[in-house]
Amino acid sequence: MTDRTQRGNLQVATVLNQLLEKEICSGTDVTPAQFWQGLESIVDTLGPRNRDLLQTREDLQSKIDVWHQAHPGNDFDRDAYKAFLQEIGYLLHEGPDFQISTTGVDEEVAALAGPQLVVPVMNARYALNAANARWGSLYDALYGTDVIPQKDGAERGGAYNPKRGEKVIAYAKHFLDCHCPLTDGSHADAQAYVLVNGGLQVTLSDGAVSTLQAPAQLRGYCGDSAAPDSILLRHNGLHIEIQIDPTSPVGATDAAGVKDVVLEAALTTIQDCEDSVAAVDAEDKVVAYRNWLGLMRGDLEDRFDKGGKTMTRRLNKNRRFTTPDGGELVLAGRSLMFVRNVGHLMTTPAILDANGDEIPEGIMDAMF
Repeated sequence: MTDRTQRGNLQVATVLNQLLEKEICSGTDVTPAQFWQGLESIVDTLGPRNRDLLQTREDLQSKIDVWHQAHPGNDFDRDAYKAFLQEIGYLLHEGPDFQISTTGVDEEVAALAGPQLVVPVMNARYALNAANARWGSLYDALYGTDVIPQKDGAERGGAYNPKRGEKVIAYAKHFLDCHCPLTDGSHADAQAYVLVNGGLQVTLSDGAVSTLQAPAQLRGYCGDSAAPDSILLRHNGLHIEIQIDPTSPVGATDAAGVKDVVLEAALTTIQDCEDSVAAVDAEDKVVAYRNWLGLMRGDLEDRFDKGGKTMTRRLNKNRRFTTPDGGELVLAGRSLMFVRNVGHLMTTPAILDANGDEIPEGIMDAMF
């Protein structure tokens, strides 16, 4: 039996009420009373409308079922079927041409092309991994996937395979040559990366000094310009970081001390309430909402065991670089996050309306 707290005409699961009043509203300009009053008003207004729309869908589906029962098989008249769908209002006639415009859209949506991840927000570890996938190691990705074939001694599994590592590094250097080419030579021949007078200079194995074919690709660096810890480049709006550490196991094998190439990868993430299929009651919804709250506040953590050790996963911080002219460049450390609510079909026992009926779960998701 769910323990409930009366809020206006709503019967709210007590665990959900406590989350809202003790954790979510804190630090906002919304009081619990305002929230519950707003939710009740929306449920009273849109709850019946939601039920009407679902009934319309049921009616349409019933008519479509009857039509197919009367016209079995795959050889039915397509034109007659289309006319039928238009008659019942399932298909609408095309309207006049129109145009729309948008403002205030995030660059990750409006201007940049990159991967998008979808994860169940109920799983904190997955949610954190996805948010942090804004940046990813090209070396790790190449080593762990079949981009590098497992042949000629380059098999993966078990201990680190130096032969496979060599192929990973060669692939990454070729990647840099393709997307951030030098005026002369190859990144594979780089002996040192330095910044001189706001430009990138690359010393090659034959002693020659090269630079970028497109100098504007240089966005910044970390550390000392004469011995940088990393070089930040950009191609098609996405950033590429060449990380340098000759004391690291990988960097020690590279003439320029390059230990990794890190790419700006998953620009956006859908934190999905709809895919959180285990969220069936108020206690489960509290987990999902608390995780989303932690993502928005930036303080979500998850502890788990891996290889006999306790690991802690946190949200990545923003990445900071020195620009070629000596200024500061701050880049987002995590993806732009969307939240996907449960669809209009579902109702939830977490909150009951004035009639004692479950409210639409999508409405509750949207309000929280």
